[in-house]
Amino acid sequence: MNITPLGADELPEVSALLGANGLPIADLSPAIRFLGVRDRVGLEGVVGVERHGELGLLRSLAVRQDRRESGLGSALVMELERLAAEDRLSGLYLLTTTAERFFARRGYARVAREDVPTEIRQTSEFASVCPSTAVVMRKSIHRSGA
Repeated sequence: MNITPLGADELPEVSALLGANGLPIADLSPAIRFLGVRDRVGLEGVVGVERHGELGLLRSLAVRQDRRESGLGSALVMELERLAAEDRLSGLYLLTTTAERFFARRGYARVAREDVPTEIRQTSEFASVCPSTAVVMRKSIHRSGA
């Protein structure tokens, strides 16, 4: 499986996959670094990270319906975490309404909304795009060279 960075010109295709998976697309921008996997049909899966200082907000993990349960989602998250360590991020946050168990199995722990750092709380995803009922999770990243 070849996970590669996606460019700004690929945002419409990313948006279509996210929309098909019921994920928010209103605030997508080139500031979100997306990784993806393709096959002959098109985009199989994506994940993104929005950087805020030494922290990242994991954005929009989505896998095409016919590729679910293939390990693709886990591979995308692992690659994103590897790049986060390489980029010297200290932790990743995420919001989810449906995938708490998936992320818990990958070392993410639930945190109280009031314990989330200001730079993450001020993101559009945290402040308005995701519902206030979304679960907030965090994972510490062991930075490369640290």
